[in-house]
Amino acid sequence: MSSKRIPKVNELIKKELGKILIEEVDFPDNALVTITRVETSPNLIQSKIYVSVIPEDKTEKVLELLNNQIYFIQQKLNKLLKMRPIPKII
Repeated sequence: MSSKRIPKVNELIKKELGKILIEEVDFPDNALVTITRVETSPNLIQSKIYVSVIPEDKTEKVLELLNNQIYFIQQKLNKLLKMRPIPKII
């Protein structure tokens, strides 16, 4: 695989997940959630998503919410991306 492909996939996933989180997920009041980094495996099987939450005391609640909605978020991502394979988000 091209060495440029993984960084491009990371940026694409970061951009599309950002849109999904803004439009589809209802976060607790006054919580700012930012995708800080995406790391996709070289074989494109999985992507680790790193998020930042402000204020810090809402972090646990936000992560729990995201983990509960992971399948819904993955389905939305699958519909948006025009690539194969689509990495599983973690």
